Amino acid sequence: MAKRDFYDVLGVNRQASAEEIKKAYRKKAKELHPDRNSDNPQAEAQFKEVNEAYDALKDPERKAAYDRFGHAAFDGGMGGGGARGPGGGFGGNPDFASAFSDVFEDLFGDFVGGGRGGARARATRGSDLRYNMRITLEEAYAGTRKSIRVPRLSECEACNGSGAEGGAEPVTCPTCSGMGKVRAQQGFFTVERTCPTCGGSGQIVKNPCKACAGAGRVEKEASLSVNIPAGVETGTRIRLSGEGEAGLRGGPPGDLYIFINVAEHPIFKRDDMTLFCRVPVSMARAALGGEVEVPTIDGGRSRVKVPAGSQSGRQMRLRGKGMPALRGGGQGDMLIELAVETPVNLTSRQKELLEEFEKMSAENNPESSSFFDKVKGFWDGMKG
Repeated sequence: MAKRDFYDVLGVNRQASAEEIKKAYRKKAKELHPDRNSDNPQAEAQFKEVNEAYDALKDPERKAAYDRFGHAAFDGGMGGGGARGPGGGFGGNPDFASAFSDVFEDLFGDFVGGGRGGARARATRGSDLRYNMRITLEEAYAGTRKSIRVPRLSECEACNGSGAEGGAEPVTCPTCSGMGKVRAQQGFFTVERTCPTCGGSGQIVKNPCKACAGAGRVEKEASLSVNIPAGVETGTRIRLSGEGEAGLRGGPPGDLYIFINVAEHPIFKRDDMTLFCRVPVSMARAALGGEVEVPTIDGGRSRVKVPAGSQSGRQMRLRGKGMPALRGGGQGDMLIELAVETPVNLTSRQKELLEEFEKMSAENNPESSSFFDKVKGFWDGMKG
């Protein structure tokens, strides 16, 4: 039977670029691969036809020979590329092998023995680690440096992470031929499983390292110094690149994430960059006015003027005495909230004085007078 035109096989015209030809080939190869068309007896022949067409059209010299002489360019040794016929194997055309490997990766993921997908499957990035760090509010305000000890899987120094005694390189798994997976025919279906010999890595260690038992990693406790910037708050995450667990078979290490938890403070409450400080004042001080001394988060002191007649809950602002922004950009404020104290455990004389004061100060309590006027109106309304 006469061969079909290679351009028709790939579904492209004669003016198609190399990239268009490659794209058409990959699409056709994926559609016609025998593993995806077990119910189509023609799939294997069509798949080979597509490979043959691509092998001829991918190489510029062979494409030029085909455009000039057609199929005869490869049947009789005509043209510069006749000696290497289509279907001559991957070794004759590295570009074809690369494209075929790409298709295989699309079809089977990591199931590519010895190809680029196989290399990626064997080298695995190490796991990321999490460390919870608790600091004080003062440390969050000023910033600090902490030394921590982190248990982690590190690369075995005895075998340089290879898992083999003396640092020898692992060898290809004989069970799966380096693919990491094995196939078994079950009726009409082909079942693919992880290789039981190598665990999916595609390689085995003949003489395991005694220090790590062939794992390539050992558990060690790493001592690290962590810089905590000023302005951090609970939930802030600090990433230490490459300080996680070592990768497998030469893979890159993971990262270490420091999660910050700022402890509650006995004096200050925090809301983002604002600090709150509840300051008790005596009833007399609140009535007469005066000054109170309050602490600040930097360890200093500030004197705050209390206006005469201040009530509980009154707030006063100290600008620039709050928390700093995490990455610069200003300083928050501190709010002083007054808490007027009612005296307790009074002596007889103190009680006499307060009772006398109460009789004389009814008109000096505007909020109380306003409240009871409203209550009287409410009760009168209910009677009506």
